[in-house]
Amino acid sequence: MMNGLEAGSVDMIFADPPYNLQLTGDLRRPDNSLVDGVDNDWDKFTDFEAYDRFTRDWLSAARRVLKDDGSLWVIGSYHNIFRVGSILQDLGFWVLNDIVWRKANPMPNFRGTRFTNAHETLIWCAKDNAKRRVTFNYAAMKELNEGLQMRSDWHIPLCTGGERLKKDGLKAHPTQKPEALLYRVILAATNPGDLILDPFFGTGTTGAVAKRLGRHYLGIERDAEYAEMAEKRIAQTPAAAAETELLSTPSKRTAPRIPFGALLERGLLSAGDVLFDPKRRWQARVHADGSLACNRERGSIHKIGASLQGAPSCNGWTFWHYDVEGKLVSIDVLRQKLRDEMGKPTSG
Repeated sequence: MMNGLEAGSVDMIFADPPYNLQLTGDLRRPDNSLVDGVDNDWDKFTDFEAYDRFTRDWLSAARRVLKDDGSLWVIGSYHNIFRVGSILQDLGFWVLNDIVWRKANPMPNFRGTRFTNAHETLIWCAKDNAKRRVTFNYAAMKELNEGLQMRSDWHIPLCTGGERLKKDGLKAHPTQKPEALLYRVILAATNPGDLILDPFFGTGTTGAVAKRLGRHYLGIERDAEYAEMAEKRIAQTPAAAAETELLSTPSKRTAPRIPFGALLERGLLSAGDVLFDPKRRWQARVHADGSLACNRERGSIHKIGASLQGAPSCNGWTFWHYDVEGKLVSIDVLRQKLRDEMGKPTSG
């Protein structure tokens, strides 16, 4: 089905392929109760060669439909992720990150013969190494992580409770992924209105989260029962807010450029005002042309800041502050004020 899609038509692919777990018998808990593991036919392959052939086929098809600046995510366990990673590189994909999904509530190793399998690995990659800018919403990830840069180890619980789909009291799908995991992936690597392809759609987690976040989705699922569950689930999922600004985090890289002199033109600062570094070690006088003077040196907010610190460069917007009733406030606050005004509609 992927081979029938238009080439270069998809913004992102999320793939949760069969893991080829190679289970050889029942797994039981200490009380002898049976663990509901993955024993479905779709996870069984005759040997590694067959699994590698299957992996190469679907990854080749995925690469064809992916846009040149799109990205692909694939998740797996130790059973398959190393084989998948090797084939990804053989096909020309460029690995951007490997993400460790650390499960908050993993299943114990009941036999006590190995470490508890408490994580899975996601590989995030670009279509190639052509140095194109792949969508990465760094600011959104930072905000999601309470102002700290998002790391590559994600602590997220397994899919449990009301989110877990059931059939006759049992798990409807043995490897249903938590929506929290897909939420982070989709928010990180797509924008509102983008098209996400999931070639192993299962019970529709990718589609449900895409709908919540205002993205389009295309799911491929060969099991009719899973597909029916996915359609029902997504139909019951609330749609995203109509206001697209609620679905994305503005990036400083795409914000309109504001020269320091614009603060003087707009009357937010005046010639003769004094600016300070965060610890009040240095102070500089503002000139009418937007330059600063300090220690007999005159230049831009960035040049003077770098010179004082003996550094090769300096972000003057965060280095310099002005005094408001004894409290230092970053001049970046004033820059943001102008940016906000530029984004508002005018009348007249």
